Amino acid sequence: MRSNNVLGFIFAATLDDKIPELASSRTTASVPIGGKYRIIDFDLSNMSNSGISNVGIVAKSNFQSLMDHVGSGSAYDLSKRRSNLSILPPYDGKAFSSFVETIYNMHGYIEHCREEYVLISQGNVITNIDYTDVFDFHSKKKADITLIYKNHAIPQGYDRPITLDVDNDGKVNQIFVKPGVVDKGVFNHAYGSILIKKDLLMSEIRNAISVNQLDVRRLIQSSLGKYSIYAYENKGYCAAISSINDYFEFNMDLMKKEVRDELFNPQRPIYTKVRDDAPSRYGLTSNVKNSIIAQGCVINGEVENCVISKGVYVGEGAKLSNCIVMQDTKIGCNTNLNYVIIDKDVTIKDGRSLMGYDSYPIYIAKKSVV
Repeated sequence: MRSNNVLGFIFAATLDDKIPELASSRTTASVPIGGKYRIIDFDLSNMSNSGISNVGIVAKSNFQSLMDHVGSGSAYDLSKRRSNLSILPPYDGKAFSSFVETIYNMHGYIEHCREEYVLISQGNVITNIDYTDVFDFHSKKKADITLIYKNHAIPQGYDRPITLDVDNDGKVNQIFVKPGVVDKGVFNHAYGSILIKKDLLMSEIRNAISVNQLDVRRLIQSSLGKYSIYAYENKGYCAAISSINDYFEFNMDLMKKEVRDELFNPQRPIYTKVRDDAPSRYGLTSNVKNSIIAQGCVINGEVENCVISKGVYVGEGAKLSNCIVMQDTKIGCNTNLNYVIIDKDVTIKDGRSLMGYDSYPIYIAKKSVV
């Protein structure tokens, strides 16, 4: 299978309801992470690095931030003569209620594309994967459908959307939707990436619409007896952002060198929209430990275990621990912040004290004044 014979399809807002705080003014895929990136940067970079030259992004609402960030796709090498990046808003201003309906309503775009295969991504997954390995796996196994999964230990209370029983050859024997018990404390989480032939996808979508089967999980489950379904294991680092806690934990994971080395592999770089800022400045009273500081910041206080985005100001005497601060936020003097997620353009006045917990970080909404 050739990479240029695969259409990339990213759902930018499927899980907006899972992170309503962060997605109130943007889609899930355009949520800022790691100080200078957006979640969608990983999907787009993985597809571009794997030779996929045609990508469609399905938006639902609040997609101005997404459009501004991805632009023409030039940052991801997707704006050349034989490349294309399309943002697909809901038709007639209406948001689709399900994955199946969305694909059905996009049939004109999908069938018009020349590619024979479709790679579908949920838009909330952060990983660095070489999709050419997935294409080779799909071809070698002569699969009709290939699901990409990650083998995880089960977090307490985790809502498991789709769990796979996979044999040693990679063939899927069973597909479970929210199973009650999983052996050995781990499960194979199919996190939403699917490789499928375009004609097969559209045929199944039309059949599902005709019988009012709109749940994609049940649709995949019902396909098990009809088609050859295989699963490709992503053995690298993988984070799916499905809650505010997932978001916080991922940003804290970036403090680990092994995570950064794996995600930001120079052989498969992660691209993003460039914002030209002056280098960050550190005052005489500053003290920074184990933190990620983007460009354009002014740091005069103490920062430890934090992710600080572009253009952030931290005043003298301020103490920040285990915080995520998005761009152009102003943090006043003598503040004390611990386990706080601060959105863009927030003002924290002098002397304020806010404290959450690692399992319950405090969130401060965009443009708030505290």
